Amino acid sequence: MTGASRALWLALGWFFVLLGFIGALLPLMPTTIFLILAAGCFARSSPRLEAWLLDHRRFGPSLRAWREHRAIPPRAKLLACSGMAIGYAIFWVSARPSLTVDIAVALVMGACAAFVLSRPSA
Repeated sequence: MTGASRALWLALGWFFVLLGFIGALLPLMPTTIFLILAAGCFARSSPRLEAWLLDHRRFGPSLRAWREHRAIPPRAKLLACSGMAIGYAIFWVSARPSLTVDIAVALVMGACAAFVLSRPSA
């Protein structure tokens, strides 16, 4: 791997960590998916930072469960699906979308929720 490639993976990793930590503070923004992406980027650029994420006391267990079993803890499933439902409600009330856009957004969010619910529980 070239130095430029490694630097790009490292920058992407930090970008995803930033988004993940923002998600930990904002109720409608996801956290874990960004940290999963960050761990993948760090695996390609910095084993030390990858280990830091995987050993993190709060986020590490979810990241390891995903990496080892593609599993999502039940509480995370509940929070993810609740966040999607609340996000959709806010979208619907504030945007007053056309029927086509409304259905498209509902289908995408429904597919995301179905994916989350279909994963094994950690």
